[in-house]
Amino acid sequence: MIPAPRLKAGIFVRALIRRVQVEGASAFVVRSGAEEAGAVIIKVAKLDGSVLVLNQTRDAKGALVWGQPLGGWTDEARAGQWCDRQVSFDPDLWIVEIEDRQGRAFVDEPIV
Repeated sequence: MIPAPRLKAGIFVRALIRRVQVEGASAFVVRSGAEEAGAVIIKVAKLDGSVLVLNQTRDAKGALVWGQPLGGWTDEARAGQWCDRQVSFDPDLWIVEIEDRQGRAFVDEPIV
């Protein structure tokens, strides 16, 4: 199976932020990465101290999915430390934070 072409990271991030705003939540870029091909991490904050970190990955069939590298909801400090480590490995990385009391991620792909 040939994977679907990827949308440029900068375009994806701007579209995600717009989608979040249309739904009445807030989103902002915490860290800008490479416009063309940077990876994207999403931090979903429920505004109660809990955060869900999602990173782009591929499933066994090559389809884009969102992984939960910290195993689900965690605290802001742990999420921040993990994101800082990822930036040290990948300087082209984007980090987008979504603030939504319902904990919605606003992505179409499956969260695994």
